[in-house]
Amino acid sequence: MAAENERIAQELQESIFKGFSHSLRNEILNSRNIGRIDGPDSYVSVTGICGDTIEMFLNVTDGRISELRFMTDGCGFTIACASYVTRMAVGRTVEGALLIRPENVDKYFGGLPEEHKHCAKLSVMTLEAVIENYRGKSKRSS
Repeated sequence: MAAENERIAQELQESIFKGFSHSLRNEILNSRNIGRIDGPDSYVSVTGICGDTIEMFLNVTDGRISELRFMTDGCGFTIACASYVTRMAVGRTVEGALLIRPENVDKYFGGLPEEHKHCAKLSVMTLEAVIENYRGKSKRSS
């Protein structure tokens, strides 16, 4: 019985992810940096044209992004894009993180379907917004 359930689950997963690149499939199944940060250095919530919202929580230590987490009500593509963007930003300088572009996300996933390219844009826009919010707070406290 367990072996049969495992086979059915595997077939279902294969049908759901048919045509997805390995990197996209992996990011959806093993998303990272999901969650909130209590008392972050910066927080934003951005809603995209599709209605998906991404919240990002940022901590910066010595000019580098030390922690970056997200929450979303979006689809698997939005989750995958936000997960990838946060992974790429952690450890970078604030300025370095701003170099992450939607095209980088699209390329990493081997080309997102046209109807989901906006998920990469929303993820990068949210990263930019949380950094700009951080910069504004830093200037006011200086």
